[in-house]
Amino acid sequence: MDAKVSNGSDLQDVRITDWLVFGFLQNCSNCSFHKELEVLGHDLPMPAYLREDHDDELQTDGNRCSHLVPESRRTDSESQEEVIQNIARQLAQIGDSMARSVPPGLVNNLAAQFMDVSLSEEDRRTCLAAALERAVQTYPRDMDREKTMLVLTLLLAQKVAEHSPSLLRGVFRTTVNFINQNLLTYVRNLVRNEMD
Repeated sequence: MDAKVSNGSDLQDVRITDWLVFGFLQNCSNCSFHKELEVLGHDLPMPAYLREDHDDELQTDGNRCSHLVPESRRTDSESQEEVIQNIARQLAQIGDSMARSVPPGLVNNLAAQFMDVSLSEEDRRTCLAAALERAVQTYPRDMDREKTMLVLTLLLAQKVAEHSPSLLRGVFRTTVNFINQNLLTYVRNLVRNEMD
């Protein structure tokens, strides 16, 4: 992975977004792409205590337990990573409550677009942005716009991966790039506020 993405975010920002998107997907209920998520998790620079323990049984929500390291062995970086995981867990809970409202046709169209191998990464981000704009119109304004955009972006990634698990890696990368390009300041503020 390159140290920079097109909007000038640094490697730490990319890691934060990787962990956030991965954590969201890991904590979603009714996830049908566990195997693909496990493979993706091994390819990402994830801290050991956030990796799934595949010897444990599934939790009642369909997710697996994660390793936790005793407080005394954690570094500041690990504390930040745990904060990101907690944010991802909270966003996944919000996403679960919003999931029923995402039109299946919207997900089907987005999945079909992601299946088109001739699309560039920029074209995929444009497709995601268009689907996001359509999805945002169906949600009430009681949640701030940036939070709604972030949750819906993550939720669309989840829905596409559920629709076609083989698309997980591509939709993950596009989602990370989209967030880094459009919602990075909001994500940074979420992390900073939780760490204070």
